[in-house]
Amino acid sequence: MNETIYHRRILLAVTGLSPQVVTETLYALYQQGSPLPTEVHLLSTTEGAQRARLTLLTDHWFQRLCEDFQLPDIRFDADHIHVLDDTQKQPMDDIRSLADNQAAADSISEWIRRFTSDDQTSLHVSIAGGRKTMGFYAGYALSLFGRHQDRLSHVLVSSPYESHPQFYYPTPTSQIIYALGHSSKPLDTKEARVTLADIPFVRLRHGLPEMILAGKSSFSQAVNTAQENLGPARLQIDLNQQSLVLGSKAVHFPPAELAFYSWLARRRLKAQGALKCPSDGAPESIYAEQYLFEYQQIGQPVGAMERTADVLTHGMDKNFFEQRKSRINQRLKAELGGHAEAYLIQAIGKRPGTRYELGLTAEQIEYFKN
Repeated sequence: MNETIYHRRILLAVTGLSPQVVTETLYALYQQGSPLPTEVHLLSTTEGAQRARLTLLTDHWFQRLCEDFQLPDIRFDADHIHVLDDTQKQPMDDIRSLADNQAAADSISEWIRRFTSDDQTSLHVSIAGGRKTMGFYAGYALSLFGRHQDRLSHVLVSSPYESHPQFYYPTPTSQIIYALGHSSKPLDTKEARVTLADIPFVRLRHGLPEMILAGKSSFSQAVNTAQENLGPARLQIDLNQQSLVLGSKAVHFPPAELAFYSWLARRRLKAQGALKCPSDGAPESIYAEQYLFEYQQIGQPVGAMERTADVLTHGMDKNFFEQRKSRINQRLKAELGGHAEAYLIQAIGKRPGTRYELGLTAEQIEYFKN
């Protein structure tokens, strides 16, 4: 694990009515000799959060664990127990409906996105507690936002201690509790076995656009974007709507940039070669003519067309070419993140012979019919 180099190490536990997952996970980390977290956070419903406060804090089970094994200072208090938001952004009592399910996904995803936004922090997500759907969403969200230093685990507790409301961790000295059910068999908590199982996960973060990494989307939108990254690139050009449809994502472009991109796409469809950027003081008249044809297809007002033609009276110069190329690529990266690579205007060859074209094949490009 790479946690040792991170000064801020967060353990995030998703729990339901069994807050013991927090102490069990910490105990297992201690037994493994793994770096312990510097802080613990817990996600749950209102009832789960209340149980966590009463047992881990009021009844001091968290403090007892730290004292029993002389653990270093770990920040965990009532402010670190978070209740999921419902559809009205109110504390969630339970996950009872489809809307609650989606709200829980969004809330869990947002917490994980937030905790992974700092490159100097490592995040360990435990999915041992809570409803199965909560654990699934936590694991999937970590797959979307997780980095190389992050970790996903599940804690395994030997029978009959598993899910026992009086068991929190294997105590260093004998403590007697009684088995659930008819037998009421006495059990020694010292004899329990707790194991931490790491869960491998695929990291998809590199392909997410900045908009999603900044928290401006829902869980389902983030999943759809990640799914797009796994499929082949597909470009549709909609001149009427002034947009490029990249996979399933429509991105609006100003006419000046859209015309430039459409010009390169049209050249690819016609099997024409890559373009060299005009040299200083040597504007290209053919470039200007082909570009203006694309600009005209967008259907701009006469005045806008005339102003653009005036700018290109003597041909397309180096500054015009490079500005359009740079702005388009910046916009694509901002909208698509790592998925933008397939759609960028690509540089081919070394200076001074560098040329530019779309990396897409003709089969991947189509125009919407006007």
